[in-house]
Amino acid sequence: MADLNIEVTYFEKGGPQHTDKALEIAKKYADQFSVKDIIIASTTGTTAERSLNIFNPDDYNLVVVTHSYFFMGADKRQEFPEEKIAILKNKGLNFFIGTHGFAGPERSIRISLKQWGPVEIMAKYLRTAFSQGIKVCIEMATMVVDAGLIEDIERDIICVAGTGRGADTVCLIKPRPTSLLHELRVKAILAKPL
Repeated sequence: MADLNIEVTYFEKGGPQHTDKALEIAKKYADQFSVKDIIIASTTGTTAERSLNIFNPDDYNLVVVTHSYFFMGADKRQEFPEEKIAILKNKGLNFFIGTHGFAGPERSIRISLKQWGPVEIMAKYLRTAFSQGIKVCIEMATMVVDAGLIEDIERDIICVAGTGRGADTVCLIKPRPTSLLHELRVKAILAKPL
């Protein structure tokens, strides 16, 4: 890829009110850079559903990353309604529902023993220094590779995430598996909250 000439969108505040704009930015740069793999964070299904207004699943590999089962505790199986997952799969969306790349057992140790491990420290740093959405974009870019949902990891992907609910962050990323995180590159931040 040659030099990039891009326009970055900075939202004054993060939040779900930017979801449609973030998805439009993702589509614009997916088309400009011939990116076919679009990774979308969606915990309840709203962002995943709205992505279908922008992206045709016949033209893109749309991968929705949601929280793992029992992410919110032993009392809640899944935040994303499972019947909605089935409907969206039938419409052409792919799903990753599994352990988060920057969490897993380390999160349990932090919560139960009040001890921070290096992966959780890195995640906190990314959330604090950049934004929650940047942290999630990087994390998702490893998770979907680990799960085999990206056919060619030499191709760039676009990740869409947000602050809490909805989408307000878009990144162009050279993906890598979690075991090669040091090789992952955030090639461009296309949108993020200030």
